[in-house]
Amino acid sequence: MPVFSRFLRYFLAVAQHGSIRRASEHLRIAASAIDRQILQGEESLGTALFERLPTGLRLTATGELLYAHGKQWSRDLTNMCVQIEDMRGLRRGQVDIAVPDALTRGFLPRLLRAMRTTHPGITICTHVLDNSRIQSTLIDGAVDVALLLNPTHARGLLVRAHKDFPLGFVCLPNHPVAERKSARFSMAMNYPMIMPEAPLALQRQIEILEIDSNLDIQAAATSDNIEMIKSLVREGVGLGILSALDVMEEVTRGELAFIPISNHDLPPLTLALCVDHSRQLSGAARLVISELEKEFLSPITQSQSAP
Repeated sequence: MPVFSRFLRYFLAVAQHGSIRRASEHLRIAASAIDRQILQGEESLGTALFERLPTGLRLTATGELLYAHGKQWSRDLTNMCVQIEDMRGLRRGQVDIAVPDALTRGFLPRLLRAMRTTHPGITICTHVLDNSRIQSTLIDGAVDVALLLNPTHARGLLVRAHKDFPLGFVCLPNHPVAERKSARFSMAMNYPMIMPEAPLALQRQIEILEIDSNLDIQAAATSDNIEMIKSLVREGVGLGILSALDVMEEVTRGELAFIPISNHDLPPLTLALCVDHSRQLSGAARLVISELEKEFLSPITQSQSAP
């Protein structure tokens, strides 16, 4: 359903993307049509809504006011449509989920495949984002539900379920370290290491552990991408440090081994199922969340090396 008027739809898109060209690509509408609606809106209101800059468009004070109210009107309309849908007993619609890259494999794709069979009227749109962007995307109302690593406290953020995953060394199954059930972080001083970099969620935890352990790990390689770290481990560059969540599929298939780090002061990586407490969720979204909660109550990872 269009949000109130063509002008408001176009205005919100331009404000969000910072340029008419990017708004045009997002809406798949000619830039000239968007520009015409914005100019007509400014003429009708008798004030400028954007500053025209060489790098794009920036909201004026009036534009900021309209943008804030426009987003609220859009949310209110969505909530009303949700309530109407529930009154009609519908179980169809679109559900948007924000997820980190680690969940593009494993239990989530399997769950979505199963839901396609049990609830064919629901379209699930997954948005794979850097973990640092997922929380703000949820609070901004761009998605219905988020799977978030190490969530931080924020107004409106509600954690419906969570699961902890240990951090550990990742190596080839024939590596000497693979024979261990666990290992201290200090073992990293004995082998070439592939260390995680920001924005990976576990980078900060490893950095704190280095400081607390008074260790200075000289990395053989670093990466800000989980798949690259695993590829470097497979090529024999060194040991990696990841969470059990990152490697559960490879461990199950026997391609890699995972050895938990036994330091008591190392917190696990927390995967949280989050929603915006202030948002009215559709029946379709509630169904998807219910299925996700069941997954959080069941074992969805292997915590040890593959047999």
